[in-house]
Amino acid sequence: MTDSALIGPVAAPGLHVMSFNIRRRLPHLNPRSPDRWVHRHPLLKRLLELEQPALIGVQEALFDQANFVRHALGDRYRSIGYGREANRGGEGCPIVYDSHRLRVLTWKQTALSATPSQPGSTSWGNRTPRVVVEASFRDMATGTEFRAVNTHFDHRSRTSRLRSADVLRQIVAASLLPTIATGDFNTDANTAPYHRLTDHGLLLDTWNTAEKRLTDEWGTFLNYRPPRRNLKRIDWLLVTPGVTVLTAAINVKRYGGGWPSDHAAIQAVVNLAGVASAA
Repeated sequence: MTDSALIGPVAAPGLHVMSFNIRRRLPHLNPRSPDRWVHRHPLLKRLLELEQPALIGVQEALFDQANFVRHALGDRYRSIGYGREANRGGEGCPIVYDSHRLRVLTWKQTALSATPSQPGSTSWGNRTPRVVVEASFRDMATGTEFRAVNTHFDHRSRTSRLRSADVLRQIVAASLLPTIATGDFNTDANTAPYHRLTDHGLLLDTWNTAEKRLTDEWGTFLNYRPPRRNLKRIDWLLVTPGVTVLTAAINVKRYGGGWPSDHAAIQAVVNLAGVASAA
C-alpha cells in the first residue's frame, strides 16, 4: 500500500508549515525500544518526504539529526539555528525551509534566560538551556515578508515557561510583519503560558482558527502509544492576526507500525496575505 500525505506540497499563496519535536537521539536504549533513532529515522524520512512543508520548526534536534531532517526533505532545503549549549552543541531548535520558496533576510538565536546573548545560559529555574530561533523571510512566490519563531520551553519549571512566554511575546510584538510561531511548549493549551501568548489577540492558535481541520484533536505527546483525544496539546503552531489559516492537522500517522517520534507533527496551511486561496 502506498503512503499518502496528510497535506503534502502546497502551491502559493498557501504556505505549508510544520512544528515537530523529532526526539533527540539517546544512547544505551533497549534494542527493541521504539525510541531508538535507528528505528525512527526511516519513519521520519517517510513522513517528511510525503508532507514537504515549506517551513518546519524542529525541536530536540542534535546536529546530525538536524542535517538528517534537511536532507530527508531534499536538496533545496536549508536550515538555521545551532545547539543550545555554551559551545553551540547539543539539542537545537532549527528552522528548516525550502530555499526555492523562501529566502532568509535575517536571523538570530538567543537563550531563554536573563542573559539572552550568552549561549548556554539558564535562568528562572530551568536546569537545561532553552533557546529561541527567530528569522525574517521573503516568500519568493508572493513577495510577502514574514517572521518565523521556533522554540522549546522547559519541561520542569513553570516559572521558566511563564518567563519564556513573556520573551516570546516581546519578540512577536517587536515586528509588524506577519509571524508564525512554532514550538514544543511543554504545557497544555489553555494554561498560563498559552494565555500569555494568545490573550489580547497577539497570537492566534491555528488549531482554533483553521477554516478546516483534517484530524481529530489528538494529544501531541504520544510517547509511542496509540493517539488519544482530550490529552495535552503541548505542541502549538501560532500566527499573528491577519494570517488566514486554511487547514490544520495533528499528524498521528504510523509507518510500518512505528512512530517517527514521541511527539506528533503539527501542521497547517496558511496564507500570509490574509486572503483565502482557491481550493
